[in-house]
Amino acid sequence: MTATRPLDRMVAFIYAEVVTTDRKMVDSRRIVVAVAAAIEPRWVAAIKAVDDRLDVRYEPQLLPAAGFPRPGSGIGGSHQTLDHEFHWKKTLAEAEVVLGWPQNTPEGLADLVRNNTGLRWVQATVGDAASRVGAAGLSAKERDRLQITGFESILAGQRAAFAMFALLAFTQGLPPLGYPSLGHSAQPEMAELAGQSLLVVGLGPTGAEVARLGKAFGMHVLAVTRTGNGQAPNVDQLRPARFLGDLLPVSHALVLASPLTEKTRGMIGAGAMSRMRADSVLVNIGHGAVIDEHALVKGLEHGQPAAAVLDASAAKTLSSGSALRSLSNVFIGPPAAAFSRYGNERLIAVFTKNLRKYLAGDELVDLLGTPLNY
Repeated sequence: MTATRPLDRMVAFIYAEVVTTDRKMVDSRRIVVAVAAAIEPRWVAAIKAVDDRLDVRYEPQLLPAAGFPRPGSGIGGSHQTLDHEFHWKKTLAEAEVVLGWPQNTPEGLADLVRNNTGLRWVQATVGDAASRVGAAGLSAKERDRLQITGFESILAGQRAAFAMFALLAFTQGLPPLGYPSLGHSAQPEMAELAGQSLLVVGLGPTGAEVARLGKAFGMHVLAVTRTGNGQAPNVDQLRPARFLGDLLPVSHALVLASPLTEKTRGMIGAGAMSRMRADSVLVNIGHGAVIDEHALVKGLEHGQPAAAVLDASAAKTLSSGSALRSLSNVFIGPPAAAFSRYGNERLIAVFTKNLRKYLAGDELVDLLGTPLNY
């Protein structure tokens, strides 16, 4: 349980009220939207333009410098006075909808929810939102009254592009994937992506985009999801997760696009490594804990896989002394690889689309907690 400071309790007591969800009353009331992420004024204007009923609150002096919201950005440490802090908490306590949340931490989300009984929808502005929400320790009652929409669809394009960059670098033998630690006098004979097999684990927005790009490069696309049910665009063969081991020996590239769940934690372990090809590359653009770190080190030392690429988000779980940080056949992407100069534009496009759905009483897209293709 997150400790509540006296100021939080006072703000919650004075300003928090239950906001009715009766659709008959929507047209007759103002809906407060608090922007808790650093965005440019033009995007604030775009939110205001959605509907005259919206009361959009934006306090740029209490936020980091304008720019695409990155992990760790949001409200935190920028309050200059007690009056500023009280004013901002008052705004959050009155909001029915919040874009982002304080500090982008589980604790910040828990405080936001518990100090505002009228809060109905929060739009995440960082990746791995599902894990952060889970760590917030919200009660079933709190989750029932609250809709939280994720960020994965906004990051999907950049993360998928990073995965393809990694596969192309490996294919062409470009630095830093030269694998000198494997003792090869020349790169393995994998000169192009066309005709090679790509195995995608997880078909959420990011995994689906990887499959699309892989197919565009002429790859044979395999995919694994929890159930393996149905058909997926750009996927030649879709199988349930229990068949992962059968697909690894025929896959030249393995791209992990899975979040962290009880079933995905450590699923790429020693057994999986032993079944990977010696000329394969593993790319993780999902949660780092999906891979057993010790097993990956051993696998790389023995040439199964030949190389591994971790994006910055996946690498966050690594300790500073992890052997993966020093192996020459491992590449860890820079934090900026997951972000784009068009990030805020995409964020606001998704948010305003959902805002219109919210006002109309329709189901929001990218809701956390709904069935996903992991």
